[in-house]
Amino acid sequence: MDTIAFLAPLFAPQVLLTIALGTFGGLVIGALPGLTATMGVALLIPMTFGMSPVMGLNMLIGIYIGGIYGGCVSSILLRTPGTPASAATVLDGYPMAQKGAAGRALGMATIASTIGGLIAAVVLATLAPQLAGIALEFGAPEYFALALFGLTIIASLSGDLLKGAISGLLGILISTVGADPISGVMRYTFGIHGFASGFAFTPALIGLFALSEVFTQMERIAGGEEPIKSVSGRWPTRAEMSESKGALIRGSIIGTLIGIVPGTGSGTASWIAYNEARRASKTPEKFGTGYAPGIAATESANNAVCAAALIPLLALGIPGDVVTAVLMGGLLIQGLAPGPMLFQTNPDVVVGMFGGTFIATIFMFIFGMALIPVFSRILMIPRRLLAMSIVVFCFIGAFSINLNPVDLYTMVGFGVLGWGMQKFGFSQAALCIALILGPLLESNLRRGLLQNQDNVLSFISTPITLLFLGLTVLSAAWPYISRAIVRDRATQHQ
Repeated sequence: MDTIAFLAPLFAPQVLLTIALGTFGGLVIGALPGLTATMGVALLIPMTFGMSPVMGLNMLIGIYIGGIYGGCVSSILLRTPGTPASAATVLDGYPMAQKGAAGRALGMATIASTIGGLIAAVVLATLAPQLAGIALEFGAPEYFALALFGLTIIASLSGDLLKGAISGLLGILISTVGADPISGVMRYTFGIHGFASGFAFTPALIGLFALSEVFTQMERIAGGEEPIKSVSGRWPTRAEMSESKGALIRGSIIGTLIGIVPGTGSGTASWIAYNEARRASKTPEKFGTGYAPGIAATESANNAVCAAALIPLLALGIPGDVVTAVLMGGLLIQGLAPGPMLFQTNPDVVVGMFGGTFIATIFMFIFGMALIPVFSRILMIPRRLLAMSIVVFCFIGAFSINLNPVDLYTMVGFGVLGWGMQKFGFSQAALCIALILGPLLESNLRRGLLQNQDNVLSFISTPITLLFLGLTVLSAAWPYISRAIVRDRATQHQ
């Protein structure tokens, strides 16, 4: 009875309207390259001050969920990730749009995001305290092993292993720019104060994927290449849904588990889900060519993280990712301290947030499916005008995060780098993964070794560390194992 009473305020018209507006606003913010869910939540936290906790916090959750989903729109239509979480969606979303199936690609992304979000919301509502306890076991060795496991994705994403390895190593090298995470000594900054904290990730991402695409588009326009004009359908075909079932379930589970682990986030979850979907597929060669399961895996995973990342925030007071770290500010503004005591002192707010997560996910599905024809019209905009608009958004997005002119140089530099990598067949995705995981890998390796007096055996002795290291070895060897299996099967058929 208490639960029903706690859920009742959610269905007040003004609360439903606020959640709907938050979700729609997040969707628009996420769809614009360079404007992230983090930025949207941070900008609107002051507005929640006069609202009830349930109304204000659920509006922020709506922005979060809508923002993570909205990133897929520009990923699919423009090959420009709206958010870091949707960077992996580019791999199959944009090729599918090039084939004239942009509507079906957006439909698959919407359905996958909804399924991933609802599954994670169920886990949030039923297993939050128990699952959050697992994250308590993570220390520096476990984070190091998790990051190392994530880096093995590069082997699967790069058609050319040598070029993939070079891209990954370049990303790790770039991630070392700035203050040393342990000693604080400056590295590779060349005396430029703006690089003291390293390259800002979002401007780098905008340059790597958005500005580089503008350069490529300008080349194609100059070469007279016919732009994409045909957009058809909204719902994925029955065959596409059937072959995406495994990727949907797997992506949702991976996103939920990754979301529970603090500090990993949607970007890591979507790349791992994409890699696992490709590894489990009977036709891995179709990934990267506009294959629906690729979209299903990444979008179900990154939206599953949204609800799952709330688990450590609410149960332990530890934010699951960057957005929930900002969301913590919304709790504090309401006079609420996230953590185990929140379940005892304010169960109405906790249950209200559980229910609000479900409602925001449903609003995301409604808005997403209804607006697909509107989103698709972006493709009808003249390519020159679209390229100019993207450049403007790139500069606004890169500058508005920190109001730092150095971020503009970072974006342009990574734009040129991304264009060159694309032109010569190097993997931008491998560099992106290394940029995300490099700092996590380095800081936890060094911190863990310090804690264990440089004893490597002691460093890797915990069960969770050994589990991830074992998965790392298996993941790195899997391309060779799978080729051997294919060769054996081919030999048997002859």
